[in-house]
Amino acid sequence: MYLKIREYEDRDEVGWIRCRVLAFLDTAYYDNVLPHKEKYENPSIELVAEMDNKIVGLIDIEYEQQERAVCSRGSGLGGMIWHIAVHPDYRRLNIGKSLLLEAEKKAKALGLNRLEAWTRDDLFVNLWYEKQNFKKVDSYLHVYLEGNEIKDTLSSTSDIYPVQVFAHYVGNEKEEMRRKYKRVHECNCYEKRLD
Repeated sequence: MYLKIREYEDRDEVGWIRCRVLAFLDTAYYDNVLPHKEKYENPSIELVAEMDNKIVGLIDIEYEQQERAVCSRGSGLGGMIWHIAVHPDYRRLNIGKSLLLEAEKKAKALGLNRLEAWTRDDLFVNLWYEKQNFKKVDSYLHVYLEGNEIKDTLSSTSDIYPVQVFAHYVGNEKEEMRRKYKRVHECNCYEKRLD
């Protein structure tokens, strides 16, 4: 089995989508399904890992040409890792690490001084970022509300009644949010210096 890391091409879209969906199924992002690959407003580094004639990994990094155009923190020009995923049948083969290393080379050549990534509270994902020398620098909560959770939190003033709500909680009462709502995820920001 030969692993090839290469630039994403338009013909890869179906394989890219399949890889991302399957990679996310056993994570806190299991319901974050995309029917198409995103297009970015800013320049990007988009790589795929190919093995056995199929896409088995991917990384997308949108990067700045102007400070704070993409990243939420830091100074200088950074890149935001929007997607990094490895097909579940190909995990533990260092595919994610290989994608990241190649993307880092490209980012450094472009003059970027850091990478930023946001991820939820899946332990294996957070440990992977830490093993790749990312540092946790921030967090907030993703809160999902359904049924009575919505009635107890929001009021409707029109003929529109929410049946499911996704919200960001940036306050200081994180434990209270975890007690009050069934589905709450900590969204962690990791940063890696490239200089």
